[in-house]
Amino acid sequence: MKAENKQLIVITHLSQLLDLVTGFGGLIVPLILWLVKRDTVIDMDEHGKSIVNFQISMILYALACIPLILLCGLGFLGIIGIGLLCIIFPIVNAIKVSNGEPPYYPLSIKFV
Repeated sequence: MKAENKQLIVITHLSQLLDLVTGFGGLIVPLILWLVKRDTVIDMDEHGKSIVNFQISMILYALACIPLILLCGLGFLGIIGIGLLCIIFPIVNAIKVSNGEPPYYPLSIKFV
């Protein structure tokens, strides 16, 4: 039986910010929370998929910026933009979840 736990979903969205503190964990912690709780918490499957898709997409975009840094320097702007997205949207979506709204992560490629 599934239970509603908005606090856990909010924590899952905010756990992406672990990248700022530890340098990693922004993908690993939400992935673990999603895999463990997706069958027991209402809406965790939807939110977990959107978080994992967003994190994987941002990693791929950052990797794509590396050659752009070497070629023309425009990759720095891409890295800065990706960094801002990775800070702003987890916070925005955590607020949305607490208000009962669905998450929205821009530029996400659907992998899962």
